[in-house]
Amino acid sequence: MDIEGITETQQALIDSGSSVNFIDSQFACSHNLPLIELDSPQGVIGMNSKQLRDSVCFKCHLVFNAQGQCFSTVFYLLPLENCNLILGTPWLILTNCDINRRTLGVLLCHSVEARASEIAPPAIGIPEKFKAFQKVFGNNFFRTLSAHRHYDCALLLEDGKDGPYGPIYPMTLSKMAALKEHIDSKLAAGKKCPSTSSTGTPVTFIKRVDGRLHLMVDYHHLNTITIKDCYTLTRQDELIEKLRHAKIFTKLDLRNGYNNICIKEGNKWKAAFRAKYGHFEPTVMQFGLSNAPVSVPALHVMSLNS
Repeated sequence: MDIEGITETQQALIDSGSSVNFIDSQFACSHNLPLIELDSPQGVIGMNSKQLRDSVCFKCHLVFNAQGQCFSTVFYLLPLENCNLILGTPWLILTNCDINRRTLGVLLCHSVEARASEIAPPAIGIPEKFKAFQKVFGNNFFRTLSAHRHYDCALLLEDGKDGPYGPIYPMTLSKMAALKEHIDSKLAAGKKCPSTSSTGTPVTFIKRVDGRLHLMVDYHHLNTITIKDCYTLTRQDELIEKLRHAKIFTKLDLRNGYNNICIKEGNKWKAAFRAKYGHFEPTVMQFGLSNAPVSVPALHVMSLNS
């Protein structure tokens, strides 16, 4: 280490058991280091837990360099025998150095200022061969409502049955905030609209696997009085049989699947729900409706045929 004002490079003893930094009294005096007298002599306890004969009466402030770093710290004067400087706990805390006990090497960590890169990441474009289908890669296309089609979700009720009208379920503050956010976003997207329906199903929340809240409308009573759609579903064993010799498979992601299917015209009022923030009815198919599962295969068939 190089001490300011002293031409010779000095070696120091690192001692984690020393509560302060020490400098040899004779060394400090011979180099005319500026000394500061303590208000009262301070005793020193040695490794044998006994107080040393010599007390500390002076201290000095040293500025020195080690491994390219500059340090400024206080040393207390004490007669030392085998070294001129002892770097104790204060210096170890200051530097947080890395000591290799196998090689007896000391590595001082340097603080480096990090700056964000000013180089913008390369834009990820759509390959030329997919440009004709550019709309499916964006979000704007899926924010608009689909047109009504023959496979719209129908809600036909049994003769003489009226739609359900249930109480509003109590909610915690966090669930009420999630409910408000859900309703506002769906109203803005046109997926739900205000309702004056004579029915009103209560809503609640369930937790997703990732911990987020998912709104669920309690359609249990509505499903018991709904006439079930008997759309023919493909047999699973036949599908597997057709695939048994296949080696290459294609996975198609039907984005916003349920939101691609509208509720049949004139049926929306039957799926209306009540909540703290008002009375609403969905314009697109909802999870939990008994006829929802059979509407999805119809959408699949239409999409694949087209």
